[in-house]
Amino acid sequence: MDRGIGTIRFEILRLLSVNVSTPREIGTTRGKPVLSAIIKKPVERPVSVRWGNLDGDRQADPAVHGGERKAVYAYASEHYEYWRKRFPKMDIPWGSLGENLTTEGLLEDEVHTGDPFAIGSAELAATQPRLPCFKLALALETPSIPKTFLESGRTGFYLRVLQEGTLQAGDPIYPLPSRAPVRMTVAEFVRLYRTKRAARKQESMRSLPLPHR
Repeated sequence: MDRGIGTIRFEILRLLSVNVSTPREIGTTRGKPVLSAIIKKPVERPVSVRWGNLDGDRQADPAVHGGERKAVYAYASEHYEYWRKRFPKMDIPWGSLGENLTTEGLLEDEVHTGDPFAIGSAELAATQPRLPCFKLALALETPSIPKTFLESGRTGFYLRVLQEGTLQAGDPIYPLPSRAPVRMTVAEFVRLYRTKRAARKQESMRSLPLPHR
């Protein structure tokens, strides 16, 4: 029996890995060191979920990472096969793409912004996709990956904390009824962002002065 809510069947949803890290130097840009906690390591013990992040996890730049709407980052384990085939020389165990939660069964075309989930004793809700920055390229030593990451649609998504609690690898993930007034899938959010960004780029090109003949 399909016990899912919407298109998600929660009997197959599972938390495969919980990953945390603290900021460290991952490279340099313009001669300056770049600090990031993007390269995360799995932990086997139960992990406390706080309002702003997971216990043991920190952000180098709290202005753009962490906080209420980006407290936790989830990424589908199903996507790892794609990246391993695309970049066969790249070593990417769970947590390598910066995610706190490596999941099974939560895909961008099924999860909606606002969708709440219960994992362990914590409750979290999806907020938005991850839009990768240059730090992903530095961490994986692959300059092209931020562009490929976004274009592939395999972005994962951020979650805010609805109820503090604890979770650990192996926990089932249970969808809860959503009260969001407007629901958009993470995949639709990414497509809309890319469309608007392309339109802005085209508009900026039109505003450039024409070359003299």
